[in-house]
Amino acid sequence: MTKVPVTIYAEMTPNPGVMKFVANKVLNAGSPVDFTTSSDLSVSPLSKKLLNFPFVDSVFIANNYVSVTKNPQIEWDMVMTELREFIRDFINDGGAVLTETVVKETTEKPVEISEPLNVATTEIDQKIIDALNEYIRPAVESDGGSIDFKSFRDGKVNVVLRGACSGCPSSTVTLKQGIEGLLKKLVPEVTEVVSEAL
Repeated sequence: MTKVPVTIYAEMTPNPGVMKFVANKVLNAGSPVDFTTSSDLSVSPLSKKLLNFPFVDSVFIANNYVSVTKNPQIEWDMVMTELREFIRDFINDGGAVLTETVVKETTEKPVEISEPLNVATTEIDQKIIDALNEYIRPAVESDGGSIDFKSFRDGKVNVVLRGACSGCPSSTVTLKQGIEGLLKKLVPEVTEVVSEAL
């Protein structure tokens, strides 16, 4: 049986500083993960290589895509083809996107932060998480990002936006007009949605 080569295509995101590189196979079977030069890069050989490019600021890996954030001093048309071909060749040459340990850990629990993500402690929390997963997450992921529930208190939902959504100029409008409006309709207890950084 012959191995099907990985193909990668580049896709713009609403965030002009982030490009989404989509593969024809699953790259991360667990929770989405972010990497910067200060991260433990031993768990993602692909991210370690990508962050060696002087114009790459961060890497976000989820399901079948890698979102790359570049620094503003360079334009995508100068580096997009190089990155696309690099990611394709790296994977086709047997390079690991993530170590098996990270894949196992992220499928069993969310990314470790001071307050765990997507954990319901009340019935309302679960309603919010279900609404995010069913109606909002697919749209956010199609834009190269991720949205996670952090907490709900006194009518206010705190979410974490990552990947292309983090720092996106249109994320505030999306958050207030799209996500907040939908959550208010689906979960009447919600009065406001705000985004927090990891």
